[in-house]
Amino acid sequence: MSSILIQGLVKRHGAQVTVDRVSLEIGQGEFIAFLGPSGCGKTTTLRMIAGLTEASAGSIHFGGREVTHLPPYLRNAGLVFQGYALFPHMSVAENVAFGLQMRKVGHEEERRRVEEALSLVKLAHLAGRLPKELSGGQQQRVALARAIVYKPEVLLLDEPLSALDAKLRTEVRTELRRLQSALGLTTIFVTHDQDEALSVADRIVVMSAGRVEQVGTPREIYQRPATRFVAEFIGLTNLFPGGLEGHGRFRCEDGECFAVTTTDAPSNASVLAIRPEHVRLVRGVPAPDGESAVEATVEDVIYRGALTEFVVRTASGAKLAAHLQNAGLGRYELRPGDRVIASWPADASMLF
Repeated sequence: MSSILIQGLVKRHGAQVTVDRVSLEIGQGEFIAFLGPSGCGKTTTLRMIAGLTEASAGSIHFGGREVTHLPPYLRNAGLVFQGYALFPHMSVAENVAFGLQMRKVGHEEERRRVEEALSLVKLAHLAGRLPKELSGGQQQRVALARAIVYKPEVLLLDEPLSALDAKLRTEVRTELRRLQSALGLTTIFVTHDQDEALSVADRIVVMSAGRVEQVGTPREIYQRPATRFVAEFIGLTNLFPGGLEGHGRFRCEDGECFAVTTTDAPSNASVLAIRPEHVRLVRGVPAPDGESAVEATVEDVIYRGALTEFVVRTASGAKLAAHLQNAGLGRYELRPGDRVIASWPADASMLF
């Protein structure tokens, strides 16, 4: 396993820049997720790291060894893509062994490594089956076994779970994290699914328009987004345009004024953001001191199992989403048309 150093990585297609001066240090054994919308440059960046796409500028190092201009087979990176690309006429064991045969590994060593890789992904008992006899999740684990069987320095995963159904994706990503941790492999995982990134990564790299918007732990990315783009892309966020008005106050364009904590706020802040889970909804009870509060009318109630999503509209016409946990739901028995006070702590507000 190796650390990865990326410096000023650029990819141009004619006049179009799809990856724009990306720099990143990834520690040995770290699990990194590249997260962003379609077309943000995350897969192109991964392909340059893998050697499948040539970089227009910048450099890539694996453990101090520059690999920027090396072909893929000399980089010693394990690759898993959205399509499993298994050979349909080969058994599970033969699919996993294929890369070792290309590397001229001896027969006994090949057999030992294949058994070890299949054991790690819990498929040793299916070694003799054909891919068509496996479920989608099992096929994905065969692809993982094939990627790790020759002991790569780094593991590169491009949307590897997108073809699976929701329940299976959760199971396989848990297995993927277990496997990565057991092997100590430096791993880059490309996804557009924020739940996947938040649940498996040590750190997340949020990308937009070819650039890195923020790098941080899942908690940092969610609770303290660095830009408005990150706040909107990660999770659901209520946004209020306006500006700071004196110490600890934010006046919205619609006239509402809210208490905020300005310690880390930019002086030119023009947007207030608040996560729905921080919003309280009550009837006929004033908000506690130090909280922002606004009168509103319930417009929609959406049951989502573990929580209920409420959409309310303020007197000035602004919409606000509130997520309330369903444990002890009796106190949240609100219906469309009910008048409520929506409130949240000042320190839960984010300013951009």
